[in-house]
Order: sequence, then C-alpha cells, then structure tokens
Amino acid sequence: MDNELLQDQLEKLKDKYEAMGQDMNSYLDGLLLSNYLPYWDYARLDTLMSLQQPKTDFPDELIFIIYHQITELYFRLSLHEYDQIGNNGRNVLPNGEDKGWRDEMEPGYFKERIRRINAYFHALTTSYGVMEHGMDKEQFLRFRMALLPASGFQSAQYRKIEICSTSLNNLVHKDHREKFADTASDEEGIREMFQFIYWKTGATDIETGKKTLTLKQFEQKYTEELIDLALDYSDKNLWAKYQALSEEERNDQGLIDQMKTLDANVNINWPLQHYKTAARYLLKDDDGVPATGGTNWQKYLPPRFMKRIFFPELWSAEEKEEWGKGWVEDLVKNK
Repeated sequence: MDNELLQDQLEKLKDKYEAMGQDMNSYLDGLLLSNYLPYWDYARLDTLMSLQQPKTDFPDELIFIIYHQITELYFRLSLHEYDQIGNNGRNVLPNGEDKGWRDEMEPGYFKERIRRINAYFHALTTSYGVMEHGMDKEQFLRFRMALLPASGFQSAQYRKIEICSTSLNNLVHKDHREKFADTASDEEGIREMFQFIYWKTGATDIETGKKTLTLKQFEQKYTEELIDLALDYSDKNLWAKYQALSEEERNDQGLIDQMKTLDANVNINWPLQHYKTAARYLLKDDDGVPATGGTNWQKYLPPRFMKRIFFPELWSAEEKEEWGKGWVEDLVKNK
C-alpha cells in the first residue's frame, strides 16, 4: 500500500477513535490479535443449516420448510426497508459513524426503497414454482397432516408489511371498511379496527363462525405486538410518508408506478401465486381439501374477495372494481 494512503487511513482512524474518546493503539492491538473472519462464520452457515427440522420422513417436506424460511427472510428484507422509510433513513457517515435517523427523507431515497421491496416480492412470486412444481403431491398431502395447526396464515412478518404500508382502516374487512373510514389512529381506534381486521375471516370456521386454533394461537402471540406497530406506524407508514411529500414530489410518475407495483405485488401477485399453488395440491373436483390451519384459503387468498388495496387513491374506479379478477377464474376453470 502507498505510504501516503496508509498515513491518510491512519489519520482517519485516529480521528474516529478520538471522537469517541477511545485509544486507537488499543484497537490496533486487538486487530493484530484477532482471527480472520471466514465466510461460514459470517453467514452463520452451521446454525442456518441446523434450522430445518422435518416432522416426518417424507423427503419433500424439507423443500416445504426451506422455501417457507426463504420467504420469511425476504419478508425480513422488506421490513428492513420499511424501517428505513418510516424513520427517514439511517445517517451513517463514510467513516462508519452512526449519526442516527435523518430529520427528513429525500424523495429519491423513498422511491429507491420501495423499488427494493418490489424486487424482493418479485423474487418471491417468480420463485414460487419451487413450491408449485417442486413437491410430490402425494407426499405433500401426507406430511402436511403432521403440521397441524401451523399455517402460513400465521406469518407475523407479512402482517407487519401490511401494517407498515397503509392506513389501518384499509386492512379492515371490506364489509366494515366504510364504517372506519374516519376512525382516529389512536390506541382506542386501532384496537377497535383490529376487531374487524380482514385476516380474521381467513381463519374462522365457515360453518360455526368460531375462531380456529390457528387464529387463536396467532392472536395470543402477536396481537399486542401488531397493535403497537400499528400505533407506531400510524403517521409513518408508506402512505403517510407519500402524503407528506410536496405536490410536485407526489406527482412523480416513477414514484407512483413503484407504489402501485408494490400494491399489486403484495395484494395481488403474491397471494394469487400462493392460491395457484394451493389449488394445485388442494383442489379436488368441486370441493377443496381443507388447509392445515383450517384457513378458508379459497375465499381468503383471492384478492377479488378481500379487495385489499394499500393505496386506493392511486387507482381508478375501474382498476379497483377489477382488482384480482380473471386470474383466479381462469385458474379454476383450467385446473
């Protein structure tokens, strides 16, 4: 290394540690004594490979577990971007010093983070063929019975993505949405809206109207956490952040396109791909095989039934009316 460059780097290190009241020489001593970091330790590969614990001996259950874990990791990546957006982005200086959250968010930063989330959901949706065509149907129909009452319905990270995207009243079941159009996003209002959150109907027994064990477990574990998140994001969800932009910034067609793409990715493309896969394994003649968690998957997954839209103001009346139609109808007709 060039001596001048080396001296410059040392001066930067010295300034960094002095700013924090630390002795640079002590840290250099530690660097001399530390071991090199191998890839397998950085990525925690031994731990990662130990996390697949099938409940049966059917080989294809391993595919099922791994793909769901991959899905949750993509959700984690998405939530990382939501955290950045909600808090205006982390201000980390070139020398690595963390100055905390920014006071304001640049519109370009906002658009780029939404683009990233879209990339994650695109990867999820296009890779779902691993699930759709990658398992033996007979194996799946057998090993799934050992997973009761677990269900992908219980993914708390997916619920968090929904909450971080939009005003909570847009997640209320469509039959009650108008009632909560002007409900305040304080704790009382949020708790009231949670009583009518759309996903509850997806895990309610159709015949008895009672909650399934899947829903009871989920609510017991996550309800308070999700309510706290809804309170925290009431003024910093994606729609709130969009509304806080200037009129000129809001009219950026590139930003609008990214937001509409995200709306379609999360509320149409992802659930419909999930529906398509469930249909391949569970549809039988005119009746469907019950899902492992007792979810009403044939009514819960198709967007045309739930009409869940994060940013309804960005869509035309015709687009909202046709939300998710056609795709499912063609699938069922041609199954």
